[in-house]
Amino acid sequence: MAGAKLDEIDRKILAELQADGRMTNVELARRVGISAPPCLRRVRTLEEHGYIRGYYADIDPRTLGFEVQVFAMVRLHSQSERDLSAFENKARSWPLVRECHMLNGEVDFMLKCVSPDLSTFQKFLTEELTAAPNVASVKTSLVIRGAKDEPGVPFDIVEARAKASA
Repeated sequence: MAGAKLDEIDRKILAELQADGRMTNVELARRVGISAPPCLRRVRTLEEHGYIRGYYADIDPRTLGFEVQVFAMVRLHSQSERDLSAFENKARSWPLVRECHMLNGEVDFMLKCVSPDLSTFQKFLTEELTAAPNVASVKTSLVIRGAKDEPGVPFDIVEARAKASA
């Protein structure tokens, strides 16, 4: 399946699970128009081939006291593969860092961080992030509010592309 085209049923399964990963297999099968046993086989195949990476609850950080969200743009002194990988590994170890993306251009990495308060983030910034090996500079932007936070991919575009290539 990896590298192969997904059929319409597979795409429907992915869209439904992206919208609600908690539904039962019976409900999923009903929504996509097939019986439960083949639906479960398809889901397992989609998982095995990496289309489905996992299932999780979308937790609101603020309800747990994480009032601060910051994007940190990190430049490194060296962009050798060894140094890039070392920074990625370091970023994985920091609990406040929730996302880490390597970019091209002037910034090497974009980190999405959450923190209970500004002083906790400032301590992380000064004692860990800027002090990390190979970090040349860090610019931060405090999130005032979020306007959109959608998971996954837009399945209406996936379907339109599938129909156009059929």
